[in-house]
Amino acid sequence: MTRLRRPSAQTTAVVLALAETPSAWRYGYELCRQLDLKAGSVYPILMRLADRGLLETSWETDAPAGRPPRHLYRLTGPGRALATELSAHVATPAAGRAGRRPRWEGA
Repeated sequence: MTRLRRPSAQTTAVVLALAETPSAWRYGYELCRQLDLKAGSVYPILMRLADRGLLETSWETDAPAGRPPRHLYRLTGPGRALATELSAHVATPAAGRAGRRPRWEGA
């Protein structure tokens, strides 16, 4: 059975950070630094978003010598729609208290 629930503050921050440049590939460490969140929080969020079809993932193809390739992420169409909904919610937080909350498919 699928439930609808509101994303956490950290998930919202990750989605909105990715939405700043939605067509650009971003890597997890960059998001950790930008959002001042620990990798132990960001990477599980990225995996959940990818599992739900909200993120595309890819491996870096041109990694410099001596460094392993990084896993890259960017929003899909549904991910961009979620970002739009979340940004509207963040801009008007009273809407959430009135019962109008962003929703996404959760397990």
